[in-house]
Amino acid sequence: QVQLVESGGGLVQAGGSLRLSCAASGGTFSNYAMGWFRQAPGKEREFVAATSASGRSTSYRNSVKGRFTISRDNAKNTVYLQMNSLKPEDTAVYYCNRQRGPYATMTPSDYWGQGTQVTVSS
Repeated sequence: QVQLVESGGGLVQAGGSLRLSCAASGGTFSNYAMGWFRQAPGKEREFVAATSASGRSTSYRNSVKGRFTISRDNAKNTVYLQMNSLKPEDTAVYYCNRQRGPYATMTPSDYWGQGTQVTVSS
């Protein structure tokens, strides 16, 4: 059974940084791409970033390119999202997702964590 546990969210001022972590258990972590998604109040969940199973390939939504960096440590079964230059519009609950195969895509699977709240004040 796949379990994903996010951590690292919090309250930060605009321009600040946060690092999210997602620890995975169950299954073979290094076989699957991993993604981060977010959902703001009243909005649909949206893709943020993804990394391939090896970590060599990444993908980002346009609004976070140059500010966010996704990475993974397959030895620790953990994926990270480093978020810099945060903006109030980045405020959302951030979710980790184990994707369907080894390639990074914007399409999530049914494996989600519980989410971690990120709030950026202006």
